[in-house]
Amino acid sequence: MSTLAKTKKASVTAAAQCKSCTYWEAKTNTLGECRRHAPQTIAFNVDDDVKFESRFPVTKAADWCGDYSKA
Repeated sequence: MSTLAKTKKASVTAAAQCKSCTYWEAKTNTLGECRRHAPQTIAFNVDDDVKFESRFPVTKAADWCGDYSKA
């Protein structure tokens, strides 16, 4: 990868982090939930009656993706 490509990628990802996205809801200083799409169903034992539930994806504040929308 060229130096220009590395610089461009670094500047895009630094500006478009989850922590500054419209769809991100912070839960702590470094973790939050992405609310861009519907929650995902995940399987695990909640109790004897409930074996699954829906959750939004948990991301780090410094993560990024292609669906970024500036808050």
